[in-house]
Amino acid sequence: MVKYSGIKYICVMRENINIPAVILLNDGTVFRGKSCGVVGTTTGEIAFNTGMTGYQEVFTDPSYYGQILTMATAHIGNYGVQDKEIESQSIKISGLVVKKFSESYSRAGETDWLQNFLHQHNIVGICDVDTRALVRYIRENGAMNAIISSETTDVKSLKSRLEGIPSMNGLELASKVSTKESFELGNQESDNRVAVLDIGVKRSIIQCLVESGCLVRVFPMSSTFENIARWNPSGVMLSNGPGDPKPLTHVINTVQQILDADIPVFGICLGHQVLALSQGLTTTKMYNGHRGINHPVKNLITGRCEITSQNHGFVVDREVAERNDNIEITHVHLNDNTLAGIRLKNKKAFSVQYHPEASPGPHDSRYLFDQFVTMMHETSKTLVN
Repeated sequence: MVKYSGIKYICVMRENINIPAVILLNDGTVFRGKSCGVVGTTTGEIAFNTGMTGYQEVFTDPSYYGQILTMATAHIGNYGVQDKEIESQSIKISGLVVKKFSESYSRAGETDWLQNFLHQHNIVGICDVDTRALVRYIRENGAMNAIISSETTDVKSLKSRLEGIPSMNGLELASKVSTKESFELGNQESDNRVAVLDIGVKRSIIQCLVESGCLVRVFPMSSTFENIARWNPSGVMLSNGPGDPKPLTHVINTVQQILDADIPVFGICLGHQVLALSQGLTTTKMYNGHRGINHPVKNLITGRCEITSQNHGFVVDREVAERNDNIEITHVHLNDNTLAGIRLKNKKAFSVQYHPEASPGPHDSRYLFDQFVTMMHETSKTLVN
């Protein structure tokens, strides 16, 4: 974490959270407040997260790339930031909207101010916004593009700039956050060799696999089946990530080849959608998405319910899945009955729409990593170099 010194610099940082700012939605709705983070202008799709804690993990989650995030809880920054609570190398949200931005923070351990963290990563934010009203507006009117500015509050000029921002529907963003080079973590002597196809993977997912005793090799999303197969994996993890899954045609084709080779597959979030698309299912853009750490999901196999962490704006079409004889629906979201998990009947492959690593969030669903490890143990077929 970058540490800042000098009274003059700290004063500048504090001045940055008192400048008038505005957020303009694509339909012309305006909310006014004051700046936090850096002074500037930013655009993205407006979304909201209902989690009460875990803001640092959320801000650094690659799945949020390209989104302006509204935090539903009132106080943000009150427990500061720490190095251990990041999910990627940088903040991935494009902008931040909060009610109360804390100028003081308190927690044991080496802790820094959230304002410093936002400034380090050049993030534009707005505080003192009526976020209850904004969240209700998004719920009623759906996700849409938005623009935040503390450089100008002239709505007319901001609206002109906002008109040129592309819709999230059809937007490929995974390549913006995928690793450029392969790397390995975990036990080099492990029999469980997991290839992670990185379309926006969180560090916590990799860590869960390592804690399960796996050797993990993370592959760029551009990797071919031959690249992955040459490493002789016991199983393949399809990671979470941002954007619309439909443009990921190369990844979808690679997943089809992985399944044809009878390699066990576990998909999470965007990886779940990619697995579904590889089987002829369809995905649709949600009205306002699922983002938070308190989403109820029912496991249809066990009959048990789980409180889950979720972050997605697209979903697999449940009706199409129900008509596919090769697909078993394993999980459903209890708030809206959307599809939350599937299993392939003719392959050793399954996926969930939510985040079983849950960082932040409850650990109700971490059994899925054990399920994946068991599946790899039960699979006798391995690839030969």
